[in-house]
Amino acid sequence: MLLLVALSAIIVPFIMLVVLKMPAAKGMAISSIIVILLAFSSWGMVGKVILASIFQGAHKTLTILWILFGALVLLNTLRNTGAITRINQGFQYISGDMRVQAIIVAFLFGSLIEGAAGFGTPAMVTGPLMIALGFTPVAAATIALIADSTAVSFGAVGTPVAVGLSNIPEASVPFFHEIAVQITSLDLFAGTFIPFILIFILTSFFGKGSGIKPSLAMLPWTLFIGITYTALAYLYSSLFGHEFVSILTSLTVLLIAAVTAKKGWLLPKTEWKEAMQDDFKIDTQKTNMGLITAWAPYLIVVSLLLLTRIVPWLNEFTKTAINLSWKSILGIEAINSNWEFLYSPGSILTVSAILAFLIQRKSSNTFTRAAKESISSMKTTSIALIATLAMVQVFSNSGLNAADLISMPQYIAQSFANNLGAIWIFVAPFLGELGAFITGSATVSTLTFAPIQYNVANQIGLDPQIVLALQLVGGAAGNMICVHNVVAASAVVGLEGKEGEIIRKTLIPAIVYGLLIGTAGFFAVNFF
Repeated sequence: MLLLVALSAIIVPFIMLVVLKMPAAKGMAISSIIVILLAFSSWGMVGKVILASIFQGAHKTLTILWILFGALVLLNTLRNTGAITRINQGFQYISGDMRVQAIIVAFLFGSLIEGAAGFGTPAMVTGPLMIALGFTPVAAATIALIADSTAVSFGAVGTPVAVGLSNIPEASVPFFHEIAVQITSLDLFAGTFIPFILIFILTSFFGKGSGIKPSLAMLPWTLFIGITYTALAYLYSSLFGHEFVSILTSLTVLLIAAVTAKKGWLLPKTEWKEAMQDDFKIDTQKTNMGLITAWAPYLIVVSLLLLTRIVPWLNEFTKTAINLSWKSILGIEAINSNWEFLYSPGSILTVSAILAFLIQRKSSNTFTRAAKESISSMKTTSIALIATLAMVQVFSNSGLNAADLISMPQYIAQSFANNLGAIWIFVAPFLGELGAFITGSATVSTLTFAPIQYNVANQIGLDPQIVLALQLVGGAAGNMICVHNVVAASAVVGLEGKEGEIIRKTLIPAIVYGLLIGTAGFFAVNFF
């Protein structure tokens, strides 16, 4: 009975969004109410803790909405300045094939943003970019979410590794380095296939009924990109550790992908455009704006994200100058919500939008008009996110109860460990996925479940480093399906209410990634 209560935060949203196809605003509101009532009645959480958790969720919602606003206002500003038209022409120069564009924009540029910022930012940036390239909104959101996966283990300058594993007894920089190498060695098998899986989903769900031929035609190039990405990730993790794997790898492979795509190496001769919006027309009119000028705001985003995370004094300044964090909510020390305003990707995206109209020599009205458009499009999303985050925080804080029970996530993990220990090598990545699905963060998933994964591995004689690596990659795969990422990614492409439809599509590659990485772990344990 208690296991069902603990699993309610997974089962109920799945039923509401995926099975009953409710819009997230309604489905997550109902889910949140049910989970909160169960937490009160069956888990012994007292009213003050539940209320503090709801406030914590509301505060965290503001931090996500700020990132969402930054992503939207930057895109809308660039539309108003004409930069998006120039960026599109640049992509058309490399390749007009939407399959190639999906890999370059969603997978590689998204991985660069993930490596610098993390926390769901990539899908909020790449989704609108793909809309501007002509992708249908559902295709853009789906592909953006699936693509933001392989790089997530090393997102935000290695945060999932360094913070997620910080409560493991062996936690240290050398230990993080070893885990990074373990992750990338396992991903040589699993992660290599993600670009092809991405194209398979794109052509299968958003094509015109031509079967798997359009994806098979891309198999040589996508496997080349996949193995190049995972091999370089392994090299960089071996040389430099966990912090810069996603950043260095995506930068290198972006260059390789652009060159090979331009020359048509390993690519089919026929361009595929079946995911294009019906009324979309490619603007071929010449523009006076240079390509570097058009891309400058995004280059500023990446530069500022990196500088604020690796330059010590700037890191300290942005974390402390305007700190809107809420500590000890309602006097409960364990319930906090951080919001370091200047450090947030939302602030960096907004600053870049302001700089955009200055660099591109346009009127300030381009920004103010973009800001109004962005705010007006976020209303429904706000409701969905508040409900989602309230449920997540009650679930996460459920260890604070009067019934002397462990938290719901810990209860789930221990129940799985007791009953599925014999096949744990395959269970470990899916526990990571479950954690990310609920909490919306590979870091929080690992922080919550890593001690359990570590203990189970020691108890049943598995290599703890391999199991922890599986947890981290599973958390990364869970990024494709986590509710608040889906809500945010839907919002930036104007698809409020279609969250369940998107999850039904991203669920397939999330499961496949889990199976692939579990299989890699099995071979690593038994044959190497």
